[in-house]
Amino acid sequence: MQSNRLTFSQRHPFLFGFFLIILAMVLIMGTMVLFYSVKDKIRLPFVSHKKIGIVNIEGTIFSSRNVLDWLNKLKKDPDVVGILIRINSPGGVVAPSQEIYEAVKEINKVKPVVVSMGAVAASGAYYISCGARKIIANPGTITGSIGVLAKLTCIKKLLDKVGVEDETITSGKFKDAGSPFKELTPDQKKYFQDLVKDLYNQFITAVAQGRHMDLNKVKKLADGRVYTGRQAKDLGLVDYLGNMDKAIDILKNICHIKGEVGFVEGPEKKRSLIQRIVGAIAKKDLLLKNTGLFFYIIPSQFSR
Repeated sequence: MQSNRLTFSQRHPFLFGFFLIILAMVLIMGTMVLFYSVKDKIRLPFVSHKKIGIVNIEGTIFSSRNVLDWLNKLKKDPDVVGILIRINSPGGVVAPSQEIYEAVKEINKVKPVVVSMGAVAASGAYYISCGARKIIANPGTITGSIGVLAKLTCIKKLLDKVGVEDETITSGKFKDAGSPFKELTPDQKKYFQDLVKDLYNQFITAVAQGRHMDLNKVKKLADGRVYTGRQAKDLGLVDYLGNMDKAIDILKNICHIKGEVGFVEGPEKKRSLIQRIVGAIAKKDLLLKNTGLFFYIIPSQFSR
């Protein structure tokens, strides 16, 4: 005896069809998620997995953390055979620039690193470049600015006019050196000059080592002036003239890569409000003074 009971699909054909469509979409999406989660781990035979890692360094250099994390990731990735650092920066704070330079220098021992300079790669940005195997600049790139500055502001005369007097208790005569409320004493000026000189010597030593140049020659070039990419090439501060595509070709040649190659790019761009404000000031100075050398660093006031 046949049952007269109808199945769900028979009683609700449109609803059943809708459920089938939803189920198919879920399966497709799940498959896509699974594929993208494991695709980098799948190694097909006879297929090249070689990649070039791209490191973007843009704007005033305040921190090295994101760049260092990305460099370390590229260093550990077995598929990344070479690293291209694309720089468009007027420089920045001393220590972060040094940290990135040291990381680039160390990675270059195991994987070739090439620098491609954009509109500007001066001061601390040039310092970083010296850790790479080759430096490529556009003819009109603004680079160089090998030097250190300490920019201090004194508003004591303004305070005197409005009748405001600063009283600061310190444990030593240099503890409040550089305070905007007091003029520098001769001893404090010498103190800051000695600090700048020491940082300067660190800078030119790194340039001499990275560029395989005589230290005395570097000193002649390191008076704080900027150079165009073409001038820098003639002086030995960069290796080739060209754009980013040429830099990639040079890196591929160093890595013995023929044909197409994959790219992995980072780090993610994250800038705080103060970084955007100071970056805008640096760009303004770049336009007004034709250099990217004047940085307003808080709180250390030192930049390279």
